[in-house]
Amino acid sequence: MTDLGPLNYFLGISATRSTTGLFLYQKQYATEILERADMATCHPCALQYLTFTRPDISYVVQQICLFMHDPREQHFHALKRILRYIQGTIDLGLQLYSSSPTSLDAYSDADWAGCPTTRRSTSGYYVFLGNNLLSWSSKRQPTPSRSSAEAEYRGVANDVAETC
Repeated sequence: MTDLGPLNYFLGISATRSTTGLFLYQKQYATEILERADMATCHPCALQYLTFTRPDISYVVQQICLFMHDPREQHFHALKRILRYIQGTIDLGLQLYSSSPTSLDAYSDADWAGCPTTRRSTSGYYVFLGNNLLSWSSKRQPTPSRSSAEAEYRGVANDVAETC
C-alpha cells in the first residue's frame, strides 16, 4: 500500500476535513452526470410527492431502472425530475463527526404491498453509531407479505442482521 496523504477524493466521493469531523459529498460526480444528460443548467425541483434524503435516492433510481428495457414517456419525465432534484441538492452530503456518542441506534420501516404489480413490500433501515450514519438500505422484499406486521417484521429482521 502507498500513503497518498490526506483523503480528498476517492471513488467519486469528495472529502473535506474540519474540526467537527469529515464531510462527504458527490458534487463533482453529480455535476458530471448532469452535464452528460445535458441538464447542467436545468431548474432544480423538490420531489413533492416523495421525501428522499441522499442515501434514499438509490431506491428511486432503481425503480426507474426497472423500465430500461422498454421506457415510456412517463419514465423519461420521472428521470428528468430526479435529475432536477439532484441539481437542487448538489451541495448536500454526509457529515461524519469525530467525537460522537458510541450508542448504536437502528431504525426501520416497511410498507405493505407497495408495488402495484407484484404486491411486494418495500423495507428500509438506517443504522447510526452515535450521530454518524453507518449503514442504510432500501429495497423491495423478495416475496409478498400476508400482512403489514409480516412486512414490518421482515424489515426489522434485515435491520437486526445488519446491526449484528
